[in-house]
Amino acid sequence: MVVHNFTAGGCACISDVRTGGQGLLYTIGRTEAERNVIANVLGRKWELTFTTLVTFGGAFFASFPLFYSTSFGGAFYVWMLILFVFVLQAVSYEFRRKPGNIFGMKTYNAFLLINGIAGTFLLGVAVGTFFTGAQFTVSTANLTNLGGSVTISQWTTPWRGLDALADYRNISLGLAVLFLARVLGLQFFMNSIDEKIIFERSKKHMLYNVVPFLVFFLLFLVSILFSTGFAVEPDTGLIYMEKFKYAKNLWDMPMVLILMAVGVLSVLAGILNDLIRNNGKGFWVTGFGTVATVLALMIIAGYNNTAYYPSMSDLQSSLTIYNSSSSKFTLTVMSWVSLLLPVVIWYIWYVWRSLGKVKITGKELESDTHQY
Repeated sequence: MVVHNFTAGGCACISDVRTGGQGLLYTIGRTEAERNVIANVLGRKWELTFTTLVTFGGAFFASFPLFYSTSFGGAFYVWMLILFVFVLQAVSYEFRRKPGNIFGMKTYNAFLLINGIAGTFLLGVAVGTFFTGAQFTVSTANLTNLGGSVTISQWTTPWRGLDALADYRNISLGLAVLFLARVLGLQFFMNSIDEKIIFERSKKHMLYNVVPFLVFFLLFLVSILFSTGFAVEPDTGLIYMEKFKYAKNLWDMPMVLILMAVGVLSVLAGILNDLIRNNGKGFWVTGFGTVATVLALMIIAGYNNTAYYPSMSDLQSSLTIYNSSSSKFTLTVMSWVSLLLPVVIWYIWYVWRSLGKVKITGKELESDTHQY
């Protein structure tokens, strides 16, 4: 069940590639007509992927409620910023070209741009804390206090999650996610838009974003694999520091090592396909590789007796699969529900393929009665 939740998180995070594309709205779209084509090819997917994020987020919450109460309640500023930029996204797609909107199309374009850059970067920074830790304490003893309000988790700094920006590893992952989302966005344009000039610009800008992605991803991966990690003694639940913990996790779980290798090679293969060939089909290979790599990273962050949300303020407050999961009944129900995950993944793939069978063009857009 936990694997299914991690898989869901990876799929939800990466299926939302439109966010990366939004950050390229003015880079690839030089005219209003070109920007309208880009916004509409992204807008056709946003409702599906946003629903996917909410659904998988709810599944993860049901399985690990203590993580949500600790992270969302403590790292308040970071999560509110993320929520704010995604609200801007939703509003922009709904009102961008509606007649009589009070802000004008350029304002909504700016909102999409903000979401495309800030949203992806901040999500990467937040995920980085799964490896680097955060400033919080947890006291489950407070649950016995039946009078008044109950505080289980407390944040120990006034920065409320913004302190994650002080760790270069979190910033590295944030930038890696940002540039990877942009690469996927460019590949999506090449795959879904039948406009030669947009295809050529997207291909040209691929290299500009691939290089920094590789630099920041390798910086994050190497720094994590060679760092001291947060291990758990399974019999006592004691949290302790262990050298090369995440590298050992890969070694102890060869299937995860293979999964990561396949994921990384698939990302590179998809990128090379679109840089060398002109068929625009690398998007699907890169997308698969991204999901596989993210899944492998999330597994080594929480499996093999590892604290998946470490506390830098109190080591024993770190969250593990053992001490932060729901009741047995809830986990049993979620286990049965998780059996539907392959069907959900297939449905997402099928709908994306169906929506993208016919490439969008400027002329087609002119005759479309529903435009974003």
